[in-house]
Amino acid sequence: MSTIDELKKVRLEKLKSLQNSGLLAYPATTKRTHSISQALKDFSKLSKTKKEIVLTGRIMAQRGHGGATFLDIHDGSASSPQADNGKIQGLIKEDKLGEKGYQFFIDHFDIGDFIEIKGILIKTKRGEKTIEAGDYKMLAKSLLPLPEKWHGLQDEEEKLRKRYLDILFNPEIKDMIQKRSIFWNSMREFLIGKEFLEVETPVLEVTTGGADARPFTTHHNALDMDVFLRISTGELWQKKLMVAGFEKTFEIGRQFRNEGMDAEHLQDYTQMEFYWAYADYKQGMKLVEELYKYIIKKTFGTLKFNIRGFKIDFSKKWQMYDYQTMISTHAGINILEASLPEMEKQLQKLGITYDKNGFNKTRAIDNLWKYCRKHLAGPGFLINLPTDVMPLAKKDEKNPKIVQAFQVIIAGSENGKGYSELNDPIDQAERFSEQQKLREKGDQEAQMFNHDFVEALEYGMPPTVGFGLSERLFAFLMDKPIRETQIFPLMKPKA
Repeated sequence: MSTIDELKKVRLEKLKSLQNSGLLAYPATTKRTHSISQALKDFSKLSKTKKEIVLTGRIMAQRGHGGATFLDIHDGSASSPQADNGKIQGLIKEDKLGEKGYQFFIDHFDIGDFIEIKGILIKTKRGEKTIEAGDYKMLAKSLLPLPEKWHGLQDEEEKLRKRYLDILFNPEIKDMIQKRSIFWNSMREFLIGKEFLEVETPVLEVTTGGADARPFTTHHNALDMDVFLRISTGELWQKKLMVAGFEKTFEIGRQFRNEGMDAEHLQDYTQMEFYWAYADYKQGMKLVEELYKYIIKKTFGTLKFNIRGFKIDFSKKWQMYDYQTMISTHAGINILEASLPEMEKQLQKLGITYDKNGFNKTRAIDNLWKYCRKHLAGPGFLINLPTDVMPLAKKDEKNPKIVQAFQVIIAGSENGKGYSELNDPIDQAERFSEQQKLREKGDQEAQMFNHDFVEALEYGMPPTVGFGLSERLFAFLMDKPIRETQIFPLMKPKA
């Protein structure tokens, strides 16, 4: 039997003893009168009155000294993960509770248990703010011991697998989770302030759209048909809302892509997309720069970062990067003139690995660009992208080989994408047809022909700019792999 199993066996015996005594090990209610942070804030007043209060929390440390046991009790009410105002010392004394009451505590309570303490607030001789127990109650008996604070979870996979323990002991993870909340809520606050309407669109789709990605497939039993989990946050649905007469909409939600995992990509993540009628990509860029500065300052309190080896100042003038020029400069090839064999030859010369299944000119250009963007610090906007790689964007009126689109470049990666939306139904149908041909040749990331969307465009959609960003941006600002910035990342079960 392992040490953990032995310790669990001992705790199960304590649980049984507790229950045999007629007490509940997992009661549903507590008589808590104050959070620990409230009690500490009003400590002077409460300690002077000598009035009993009731505090609750988890025992995080326990040490005996003669007829007294001192506890560190945490309740999660701290104003910040680094603050100490969510923990207090508890004092269990034999001369206060009697020999029987004191011994019962010693016999049944462990580190990790949730406890309720009724007592008065005092200061010890060492000046420690303390609640001295006149009574106590078990709120939840822990059956497994918590890892030691300094020698506990060391393995990175185990930390992610038992994320709740990593959060419990690591203030940085708690702080990151709070920042995630601020990040998305500040985005929502900014857009609502700009009179955008928050909407919800379907997660299950008959035809995926809005991105080049491989979808997850599932079966809808009630309708007896296969459906897809969405690969964009309602792009085609939100553009239908533009057709319906709405001017500004946005959605923050989950989307799913059945693709590879790396430091920048996951299969299940949060994305925001907005759509703004009667505006173009140039107006979109202005709004996006304002949006980024707002949410970054609100979330992190600064606009200066060190990200993946780049020093980045979001307050400076944002750069403009020309797609063709960047590839010509860093990859040594003219993508508007080169043939597919020439692009393949250059990819091989640069040592760029790529998936040959369904390989085509669009994928070749995309792989060349991904190689080149690693050289760009940002913040800046990539513009003048070729029509081949943006099947939903409006062509430039002066040069139909490029589209009115932009990508946000930060620390060598794309961290947001927008464009003047294609609203010509004939052009859109032709591009969907080209994408469908690519799918039939094996390109599983090519877009499906969406007949319903083309029909909606035939009723008329105003000039519109759309934009989307994902939680990749948050991961970059934290300078961590995206998987580590999710609260509970997907983990493969242990064999």
